Amino acid sequence: MAKSLKHIGRTKNTGNKVLVVFRTLPGESNSALVLPVSTLSDAYHDTLMQMLETEQCQEAFELGEMMFIRHFQDGRPMLAAMQADGRLQKVATDSILMTPTVNAAVPLDQLNVLIAEQRNCTVDELCNFVSGAQANAQSKKVQEGKKNIVPNSEATSIPAMPQAAPNQVLTDFDIAKGYRSQADAMYKEAARLRKEADALDPPKKKAAVKTSEEAGV
Repeated sequence: MAKSLKHIGRTKNTGNKVLVVFRTLPGESNSALVLPVSTLSDAYHDTLMQMLETEQCQEAFELGEMMFIRHFQDGRPMLAAMQADGRLQKVATDSILMTPTVNAAVPLDQLNVLIAEQRNCTVDELCNFVSGAQANAQSKKVQEGKKNIVPNSEATSIPAMPQAAPNQVLTDFDIAKGYRSQADAMYKEAARLRKEADALDPPKKKAAVKTSEEAGV
């Protein structure tokens, strides 16, 4: 029996194989973001397919969730790299056939309707199930409020992972160094945000407890 895999499809017109990075887009539920497989180098193709077959990736709602946190062997973040290289394409959901197996083909727009029915929501709301997205409509007010927030000039910039020179591969030392730099920056940013949060909503101070010395005992 053929192995079933999520996130794989092909275009209706040309039959070209694509990886469906996001099945719908916020505010554009009739559009999807795909990555044509034929445009990938052998190294990138093999790395993506190996990740695609993992249990974690198959359990992910969207392939883009995994690409956001994974890196290629040269240290480049998968999703950011594909976007920077101009390989991601926005297409109509009715132009894509999902192919979980060799002998199966389901139109992406119809599949989205079925998934929405299973999750008791509309197709427009499917983007809310992406990891990191707002989970419900009540959060829209919060999002609207965020539009009025002026970015803090003190925000810490998270450094990008180092990139290998052409025809070279990053060493474990280079990658580890990049991770440490990102971790340090994230720690500083977390400390800054904690300070701002405490300024907006000061934590309640615990009642001071007198020591036996202060009590004169």
